[in-house]
Amino acid sequence: MKLYIKYMVSMRCKMLVRDELSKLGLHFVMPDMGVVEIMEEITDEQRMDLRTALSISGLELMEDKKSVLIEKIKAVVIEMVHYSDELPKTNFSDFLSEKLHYDYTYLANLFSEVHGSTIEQFIILHKIERVKELIVYDEFNLTEIAWKMHYSSVAHLSNQFKKVTGLSPSHFKQLKDKRRTPIENI
Repeated sequence: MKLYIKYMVSMRCKMLVRDELSKLGLHFVMPDMGVVEIMEEITDEQRMDLRTALSISGLELMEDKKSVLIEKIKAVVIEMVHYSDELPKTNFSDFLSEKLHYDYTYLANLFSEVHGSTIEQFIILHKIERVKELIVYDEFNLTEIAWKMHYSSVAHLSNQFKKVTGLSPSHFKQLKDKRRTPIENI
């Protein structure tokens, strides 16, 4: 049985879910962010206990198919941008369609309807957040970051960064208090 968990976007969230499932004595695997496969039947009482425990931690057990699909889209984007060493060589629309087995137009329309912004805007926000992280870690120069994040040029990255943050990447790098947004708040 598959369960879908909203806001499960980080390793910390994954550990929290793992702990709660273990407390309930359930056997499970976590193939993707936001997805848990339970090996046995889950009782109504276990489901309610899990829902309550997750809720206390700011997570949510989802039942609605549209919400589940939206969370799958978000999880794929987050996994792709934040946890992959390299972004896919194909364009994002093809990548999402292939990964989720839905027509991209359907995914885009559903996402916009439910989320209030486009998938492209969501991807850009996450790419910029990842760029901030890479700037803070100071392992790569801006040219390397632009290449790693699939920007056509440093100028393109800089323009998008400034549009989203109001700062140039070099000005952001100079800030003592680096303003990063937690993934779950994007």
